[in-house]
Amino acid sequence: MAKQRREFRTVNRVLGEQPRIGPFPADQVFPWTMIGLIIYLFCKLIFQASWLVTGLMIAWGWATWWTLTSNKTWLAKFVGIPRVTRGYKRFYSLAKPQSIHKTKHKKRYH
Repeated sequence: MAKQRREFRTVNRVLGEQPRIGPFPADQVFPWTMIGLIIYLFCKLIFQASWLVTGLMIAWGWATWWTLTSNKTWLAKFVGIPRVTRGYKRFYSLAKPQSIHKTKHKKRYH
């Protein structure tokens, strides 16, 4: 009798993926709202700029925020990876300082 090969079937494809609201990442919605409101207040209400300028500034603010806070994309390549090695070094207590030049065998000259 031949063995039956069991394959797993994906039930929910979005499990393990980043949450999204449409095409946008869900973690960007609140910061984008704040950026949009602040830029609207400055551009439209204070400087009385046109809707085109206000919209371009909001898009620029969103794009800048998305670039700076992206998890594993553009700026992640600038994060240094720690180098972990195993080694041995003598422990020197900071609470009880000892002489650094202390050795086991001292040569005495008479």
